[in-house]
Amino acid sequence: MNRQEQKMDGKTGVKHCSWDRIIKALATGFGLGYSPIAPGTLGAIWGVGIYLLLTFLEVGIFAYITVTALLVVVSIPISSRAEKLFGVKDPGKIVLDEIVSVPITLFLIPIKIQFVIIGFILNRFFDIVKIPPAHQVQKLRGGWGVVMDDVVAGIYSNLVMHLVVFLWSM
Repeated sequence: MNRQEQKMDGKTGVKHCSWDRIIKALATGFGLGYSPIAPGTLGAIWGVGIYLLLTFLEVGIFAYITVTALLVVVSIPISSRAEKLFGVKDPGKIVLDEIVSVPITLFLIPIKIQFVIIGFILNRFFDIVKIPPAHQVQKLRGGWGVVMDDVVAGIYSNLVMHLVVFLWSM
């Protein structure tokens, strides 16, 4: 990025660069985050798509964990930058955190429509309710707070999903 590619935003005081459009597109789930109604829920649909893609490709446990971990790691700086661009702490427009939490929710869950639906609902519930430590983790700075509370929600909903699968099979 050179000085000619930068401009100062009058609202947030953030220098903009050519990557910022890509950052905003990724952070908002390619625009779903701009929805006036349930942007996080709409964004989480992308997460279901990632789960379905990884499952249908039969990537295996190691690859699934690797892809999911990489998504989380990449989401942190993207969310940090998007937060600065939007000028607000954890704005609802950023839905990348919801996107990456769904593959965590559905990790090692059999691919059945009822499990995907239940997992999706549980993921949204735990993300909205923010049972500790999710609430405390959300207070972390920048993208860490944006993403990690959703990782916690994904872990909680995954644990409940394993119980659901177990009880369903009885």
